[in-house]
Amino acid sequence: MLLVIPARGGSTRLPMKPLRSIAGISLLHRTIGLARRAVALLDDASLVVATDDAAIAAHAGAIGCDAIMTDAAISSGSGRALAAALTIAQRPDIVVNLQGDAPFQSPLAVSAVIAALARGDADVATPVVRLDWPALDALRRHKQDTPFSGTTCVRAADGRGLWFSKQILPAMRDEAGLRAEPVSPVWRHIGLYAYRLTALEAFEAAPQTELERLEGLEQLRLLELGLTIETVEVAPARFDISGIDTEADIVRAEALIAEHGDPLDDR
Repeated sequence: MLLVIPARGGSTRLPMKPLRSIAGISLLHRTIGLARRAVALLDDASLVVATDDAAIAAHAGAIGCDAIMTDAAISSGSGRALAAALTIAQRPDIVVNLQGDAPFQSPLAVSAVIAALARGDADVATPVVRLDWPALDALRRHKQDTPFSGTTCVRAADGRGLWFSKQILPAMRDEAGLRAEPVSPVWRHIGLYAYRLTALEAFEAAPQTELERLEGLEQLRLLELGLTIETVEVAPARFDISGIDTEADIVRAEALIAEHGDPLDDR
C-alpha cells in the first residue's frame, strides 16, 4: 500500500501552506512525522509526498521523505495521490491520501481505515470522531470566524457515509433534550482517506460535480458516482483541530501545542 501526502503550493487562503511554520516546525514536516508513525504500524507500506512545487519537494527531501512532482493542473488531493500511485511500477491496491493540512490526528486512524477496507467491500474508508457537547460547542465557536474550516459527516447506522458538509449536520430540533446524553449526534470528519485504486481511478476520471464545487469537498464526487464510503469511528486526537486552512487555524494550533504539548514529540 502507498501513503501519499498531497502538498500543493497554490492554496488561496494560505499560499505555500505546506511550508508554513507551526510552533517552529513546518506543516509538511508535521504531516510527514504523523505519516512515519503510521507507516511503522503497517506491513509493506511506503510513503511519498506528491507536490506541484519544487520548493515543497526540496523541503520534503531535506526531511528525508521521497517526493514526486505532479501536474499543477490537478485540482484535488485525491487526484494528486492517484498521480503519485501511477508512477510506481507495482501499482498499490490501496492508496491512502493523508491530507497535508491535518497533521494532528492519531496514527492509529490510518491503520483503522486500512483495516476497514480489508475486512469489507467499501470503495473508500475515512475516519470520523463523535463530538461530545463541549467539542461541538467549540466547533461552533470556531466556525463563527472560519466557517469553511471543519467538516461534519452524516452516516448510517452501519457506518456508511451518507453526506459530508462544511455545515454542522444534522440539525437538531430538540437540542436541549438531547444534551442529557453524554455525546452529541454530530460526527466530525478527519481529513484522511484510504482508497481502493479502482475507486481512486474512477474519481479522477469523472468531472468535478456542482455539489463538490459548492461545498469544496471532493468526497461528494465519490458519493455522486455511487461509490461507497465507510466511515470508521476513531478516538479524538490529543487535541481536536480539524485542519490548517487559515491564519486563525495556525494561531489556534500553536495555542493548543503550548497548552497540551507537541504531538510531534511522540515520535
